[in-house]
Amino acid sequence: MTTPHAFGVQGAGLGLRRSLLNEINAGPVSGADFLEVAPENWINLGGRFGRQFRALTERYSFACHGLSLNLGGLAPLDQRLLGDIKQFLDTHHISVYSEHLSACADDGQLYDLMPVPFTDDNVRRIAARIKQVEDALERPLIIENVSAYVCLPGELDEPGFVNAVLQEADCQLLLDVNNVLVNSINFATDAEQFICAMPSERIAYMHVAGHFDAEPDLKIDSHGAPVIDPVWQLLQLAYRQHGVRPTLLERDFNFPPLAELYAEVEHIRRLQRAAAPQALRA
Repeated sequence: MTTPHAFGVQGAGLGLRRSLLNEINAGPVSGADFLEVAPENWINLGGRFGRQFRALTERYSFACHGLSLNLGGLAPLDQRLLGDIKQFLDTHHISVYSEHLSACADDGQLYDLMPVPFTDDNVRRIAARIKQVEDALERPLIIENVSAYVCLPGELDEPGFVNAVLQEADCQLLLDVNNVLVNSINFATDAEQFICAMPSERIAYMHVAGHFDAEPDLKIDSHGAPVIDPVWQLLQLAYRQHGVRPTLLERDFNFPPLAELYAEVEHIRRLQRAAAPQALRA
């Protein structure tokens, strides 16, 4: 296992949404150690929202988590979008940028994260696209394991595919613990085995979130509910297996009072503190 390492964000973070701007700006910095945004939702944002966002980037460390790069798609990478993202990252001095290991566009933007076939050809193709993104942004690209609701044909399983892309692209992983649980229910796989199969040295940071139970055997990665106990338990396993990493709480809608979100962020901190002595002993 590895111990915490130098990185652009540390501790326990919270995903920033526009409806939270006023409260977070007015509250103590100690509520979260860092914030994360999807840059597509904030690029070229002016007026009151732009001023509030700038005030937060001067108080907090930030990570960016993209939605639209279409790493797994077949269409050429959107060079204009890449330029806009680079300018946004440069303007706000943000070094941490991640994207989903999925497809999200064809002739146009699909506004959803679609699975890709787990094939050797896709490993090489997506790794090449990751390197193109890194060259354009002049930053490392961190990739996230995604939730899915259909499994496309391919000779690899999901852990094998993720590992192969990480190795081929020589990049890092954003380990989304909730996505691991969601997929384990949707496809009857072993969530703990997935966590343990990830390479410790490539895990940059982690996500936790809530989800929606559509059916007993179908979970939807909604980010609209509190984190449940099985996700917290998988996060504890991830810390034991890989060492403590910066970890972010995602919440996209159905917002409770900010104090309740900060209570979940504080729960991340408690798990990190509890796991730190174990990591040091290991």
